[in-house]
Formats: sequence, structure tokens, C-alpha cells
Amino acid sequence: MRIDANSMTPIKGSHIDRLIDLAIAEDIGSGDITTDSLVPADLEGRAVILAKEPLVLAGLETARQVFLRFDEQIVFKTNGEDGDQIESGATFVKLEGRLAALLKAERIALNFLQRLCGIATHVRVYMDEMGESPVRLVDTRKTTPGWRVLEKYAVRVGGAANHRMGLYDGVLIKDNHIAACGGVKPAIARARKDISHLVKIEVEVSTLEEAGQAVAAGADVIMLDNMNVQMIRQAVDVIGRSALVEVSGNVTMDRLKALAETGVDLISIGALTHAARSVDISMRITL
Repeated sequence: MRIDANSMTPIKGSHIDRLIDLAIAEDIGSGDITTDSLVPADLEGRAVILAKEPLVLAGLETARQVFLRFDEQIVFKTNGEDGDQIESGATFVKLEGRLAALLKAERIALNFLQRLCGIATHVRVYMDEMGESPVRLVDTRKTTPGWRVLEKYAVRVGGAANHRMGLYDGVLIKDNHIAACGGVKPAIARARKDISHLVKIEVEVSTLEEAGQAVAAGADVIMLDNMNVQMIRQAVDVIGRSALVEVSGNVTMDRLKALAETGVDLISIGALTHAARSVDISMRITL
């Protein structure tokens, strides 16, 4: 499996700050009435975060930022980095600081970690199934609203790649666009007229006829939607090397190798994000 280390630069920035703000407001509200009642504000403590199942780490920097929101003096030490495989029972974060702050940040930090580690772990299974295939596995826009930048980061940590981030950074003409424009050729022509020459145009097709039309119209990327393996092979022959070929729709684990052997360049899978479950992790106070 190939992982680009540069793609795993920890996510920071104002968008993540806003997500953390929302999470704190959602969980803490006007105050943690349990911790404020039980734990002296100046009591120091230690804690660890551990894996309760095998997982791939992702989201450590986001978790660290959560803890620092409650106390900038908290010490956050990691036994690993995003992308590392962690065994069940292993401790991967050690914390020191005011105990009240650790307790208030606990669930928020774990919620970010369990989701992002869950996606990275899920994606790694797909990548392992792909083996050394040169075909690129990519995600989709089927992400949790507001979490896209984080979830797509976790996809990269797991070893796969990102499709477009949103509607603003890539042209993808889908079936409803084609219906609105009256066909593949006029849809591509309209897009070509209005966008920069630096922007690639991808079009979704579901028949061999549409694939031929997309080639004739000069599409840069052609997405084969919900085709069987035989039809995909035929479409690859029709397209030749005139465009990159992407497969999408009904992509399951048991079809991955067969799809990768058809000659396509890309396989997009919404399940990389929408079907990933959160992993089981826990924080324990060690005092």
C-alpha cells in the first residue's frame, strides 16, 4: 500500500476551530455541572487514551486542539502518529494537566478521534484488498455535513485519495445535468464555454453510447456509472487513452480486484466515508 506522507499533514485552520467551538457548545453548554461539583479546579492529574480494538490513527492534532481549548498548559504526548496501525489495548496518547480540564474535554476529543480513526481504519482495509494495483481509490462527497475536510483527511491517512472537495473545485457532469442539457455533448460544450481552460471536465455515463459521445466531446475524465465488469472493459476500449476512466456505483469489497483489472484509472467509493463506523477508544484517568 502506498501512502503519501505529505497528504497526512495534520489539519488545522479556522474551519476546524469552528467545529471544535460547536462541539464544545453542544456538550458543555453553560458548564459541566458534574465535574464542577466533584473536581477541585486546581487538582492536577494524568490520563491515557487507549485503543480497545485494532485501528489506524487519524485526528491526533484535532484531539490535541480540543484539550488545549480547556487548558493551554495540558501536555499531550503521542505514542505514534496519524497513519500508524495501533493494536488493541495499546496506549497512544498520554495527558497531563488540570484534571477538570481533562474530564471536560474527554468526550469531545474522543468523538473526533473515534470517527476519524474509524474512517482511516475502514479505508486501510480497502487499500489492503487493492494490494499493489496502480488504480487509484478515491472518495466522494458523501460525508458528514461540516466534517468533510476532516473526513477526507482521514481517507488520505488510510491510504486512499480524494475526489473533488466540493462543487466549487471540479466539474462533474452527472446524469441530471445531462438530462437538463439534452445530452452529453451539449452538456460538455456548455461547461467548456464557461470554465477556465485549466479546469478538467468529468462526465458521468451509463452506456457505451454515452461513453463514445463523451470522448467525441473532449471530456478529460469519464466516469462509468453502475456498469458491470464486461461493460466496463468495453467502455475502456471505446475511450482508449483519450481520457482518464473512473468507475463508480455499486463498488463493493468483493468487486474491487475485478474492477481494478479492467484497465480503469480510478475507482470512487462513497462507502469509504459513509459506511465507516467509529472505532472503540477510551480515556482513563491515572492520577
